[in-house]
Amino acid sequence: MNATTQALASAGLQSRDLEKRAYGKVFWRIVPFLMLCYVIAYLDRVNVGFAKLQMSQDLGFSETVFGFGAGVFFIGYFLFEVPSNILLHKIGARVWIARIMVSWGILSACFMFVSSAPMFYVLRFLLGVAEAGFYPGIILYLTYWYPSHRRAKIIAVFMSAIPISGIFGNPLSGWIMDAFHDNGGMAGWQWMFLIEAIPAVLLGIAVYFWLDNSIRGANWLSEEEKQLLEKEVAEDARTKATPPSVGAVFTDGRVWLMCLIYFSFVTGQYALTFWLPTLVKATGVVGNFNIGLISAIPFLCAVVTMILVGRSADHHRERRWHLIIPATLGAIGFIVAATSSSTVIAIASLSVAAAGVITCAPLFWSLPTAFLSGTAAAAGIAFINSVGNLAGFVSPYLIGFLKDFTGSTQVGMYVLAGFLVIGVIAVLSTPAKLVNR
Repeated sequence: MNATTQALASAGLQSRDLEKRAYGKVFWRIVPFLMLCYVIAYLDRVNVGFAKLQMSQDLGFSETVFGFGAGVFFIGYFLFEVPSNILLHKIGARVWIARIMVSWGILSACFMFVSSAPMFYVLRFLLGVAEAGFYPGIILYLTYWYPSHRRAKIIAVFMSAIPISGIFGNPLSGWIMDAFHDNGGMAGWQWMFLIEAIPAVLLGIAVYFWLDNSIRGANWLSEEEKQLLEKEVAEDARTKATPPSVGAVFTDGRVWLMCLIYFSFVTGQYALTFWLPTLVKATGVVGNFNIGLISAIPFLCAVVTMILVGRSADHHRERRWHLIIPATLGAIGFIVAATSSSTVIAIASLSVAAAGVITCAPLFWSLPTAFLSGTAAAAGIAFINSVGNLAGFVSPYLIGFLKDFTGSTQVGMYVLAGFLVIGVIAVLSTPAKLVNR
């Protein structure tokens, strides 16, 4: 090996070491912290599903009333998500995410005062308004730090917060409801809303002091590391065929296709998270804490699956089949759960459904972020997420209505499987060259 070859090899090794060090710093600085924020966010969003075990009986709510109240959150979310994400892009993630977390924490605590269906609806709507922009804002924020070919694994790790919130949040919610019931003249579900709202406010304050708005503003990176990261993100942005304006996002056929895919997958995800405690109780499990422990099993399966699949998608730089296979397995899981009379088989099949449908969410975001960037990404990601999350309104309301109408959740699970199949067909229609990077 001559001197020139040795010098080039040495330079390449140094470059790889610098890259590994820089991305290692970014990961450990922002990803675990954002995961913790999302665990709390998701818990405050869906803990109403656990509150239902006591709340519906105490307040005389039917399944349809509960389903509508659970879902109306997403109407507020839908209406305010795009402007919220654009404001985050302009104002900066540190201030805007802190504002979101503090406001939703306060509103979540107010659920302890719910005494009627209209009050339940209003607070759920306002909670959606307060939280609008958090999730798509984080997805946008990660595009400031990671190029497309690194993003699926990172988003999968971040979104493992969803099953993690189920793994720890379900038993916690069940324990609070059992342990604090009738203390201080309040029901267990009231204590649950109060106690689980406090971390959101505290973390919102911490966000302001911990997050940096950009690579350039990160004092914990060296100048050499900043330059490397900025170069990779800039080179990635140059490869994207971005719509010329924010307005063009709303007429871009690719964006509407993404909305359809996401809507289909989110339908299954929210039906699972809102109704899983009820589904588990229907299998014969007794006691809120026991229901919480059993409800954690599907989420434990999901957290392992989504990280492994996300890693595989980045390694192979392939997106479509890494979405199609989990979605198909999720549909099969719902169908088997609907037809099973065995508690063990029902929980096993719900675990397959959870692993499939929850894995789809982080993998999905590697599709639109492969062709959107800048302000168009801020608007596009928020628009896709807001339209897709209308499924969060449709899904729990539909399941509640079908349960009241038929007396069981069987038909509802068939419908969820059908939505996943629609999502699979839509993914198949997406050109591979558009998203495989």
